[in-house]
Amino acid sequence: MIAPNPTPPAMPDPHRAPRAFLEQLYRVAVDRALPLSTLGAHLPTPPDPKKGRTLVLGAGKAGGSMVQALEALWPADAPLSGLVVTRYDHIPPRPEGVPQRIELVEAAHPVPDAAGEQAAQRMLALAQGLTPDDLVLCLISGGGSSLLVLPAEGLTLADKQRINKQLLDSGAHIGEMNCVRKHLSRIKGGRLAAACAPARVVTLTISDVPGDDPAIIASGPTVPDLTTCADALAILDRYRIEVPPAVRADLESGALETPDPDDAAFAGNAVHLIATPQQSLEAAAAAARAAGIAAHILSDEIEGESREVGKVHGALARAVARRGAPFTPPCVILSGGETTVTIRPRQPGQAKGRGGRAGEFCLGLAGALAGDAKVWAIAADTDGIDGVEDNAGAFVAPDTGRDRADQHQRQ
Repeated sequence: MIAPNPTPPAMPDPHRAPRAFLEQLYRVAVDRALPLSTLGAHLPTPPDPKKGRTLVLGAGKAGGSMVQALEALWPADAPLSGLVVTRYDHIPPRPEGVPQRIELVEAAHPVPDAAGEQAAQRMLALAQGLTPDDLVLCLISGGGSSLLVLPAEGLTLADKQRINKQLLDSGAHIGEMNCVRKHLSRIKGGRLAAACAPARVVTLTISDVPGDDPAIIASGPTVPDLTTCADALAILDRYRIEVPPAVRADLESGALETPDPDDAAFAGNAVHLIATPQQSLEAAAAAARAAGIAAHILSDEIEGESREVGKVHGALARAVARRGAPFTPPCVILSGGETTVTIRPRQPGQAKGRGGRAGEFCLGLAGALAGDAKVWAIAADTDGIDGVEDNAGAFVAPDTGRDRADQHQRQ
C-alpha cells in the first residue's frame, strides 16, 4: 500500500538514475490521487444535527485513506458514523489527533469472501430507517465490486466466488465483469442508493476505470444502471460461465433488473469524482517536464490484453529510441487504463503464474524491447497492488529482456 509522502524527495536525475526517476514519477501520480488532498473540495454541508444525521458507507481499496481524510476534514462538531470495507492490509496508520468515527473492516480482493458479505449485509441494515433530513456519504473506489458482495437470491457466496474468478480469468473487460456483478447482487448497480432512500446520497469516488463512469467504478452501488439482465446473460454466455438454473431464469425474465435513471431513489443525489487516472497522468507529466524531460500522455483509457498492450508500447518506445519518431528523445511516454489478463489452463509440469496486469504488461514490453539500451519503464497500479500480489507492479530495464533476445538470436 502506498502511503502519503508529506515531503516528496527531490526528483532524481533522469539520465543518471532512470529507475529512481520513474519511481518518483509514479509516486507523484499516486500523491495526486490521495483523498486527503482531493476530498475536501467535494464535501457537502452537514445536515442540521437537530433534524438529521450523516451516515458514511463505502467500499474499495482506497477506503481506509478515504475514511481517514473524511474524519480529518469533517467538522468536529458535526456527528459522523458509518461502516466502510477495504482490502486486507489496506488500512493506513491512523494519524495522531484525529479521532476514529467511522468503522473500517477488511475483506478479500479480487475474489470475495465471507467478510465482504457480512460488511454488505451490515451496510444495508444501517441504511434502514433513514429520513429526508439524513445525509449518506458513500466512499467508493476501485475494488469495491469484490469487497461489497451480497449474492442475489438463489446464489451462494461460493457461486459468486466461482463466477467472479471465471470472469477475472476470462479476459472480459471491466464493463462486462461489472455488468454481471450488478445483476447478481443485492447491493450493487444502484441498489445501495435505493436502500438509503429517502435520504440524500452524495457519492465521493476515485476512478480506476477507462472513461471514469461512476456506474462502472465498484459496480456503481449508488448510481443508476443502464445495463440489463439481457446484457448480463449475453456476457455469461460469451465467456461460457454457468449460473444456477433458477438464477438464469430470473435473468431471462428480468427479475434481477437494476434501478435505472428514472428511479425516484436517485432524486437529489450527487456523484463527485475526486480523483481520476487522467489527473494522475497529468501530475506525472508535469513533474517530468519540471525535470527537463518532455512528457507525452497517450491515453487514460487503454484497454486490451496486457501482454499485447505492452508489445505495442514497446514498439512505440523502440521507434522513439532508434528513429526519434513520433517523439523526440529524451522523453517520457505515459498511459493508463484497464487492461486484462486471460488465464489459460496450465500444461502438465508447468509452474503456476504470478502477478497481475502490470506485471503482464512488463513481460510483453520487455519482449518487444529485446534489451534496448535506451529504454527504461515502469508499470504499476496507483492503489499499490498488482492483481493479487504484494507489490504495485514492475520495472523494465535495458537488461530485462536481454536473455530472451540472445536466445532468439542463437536460434
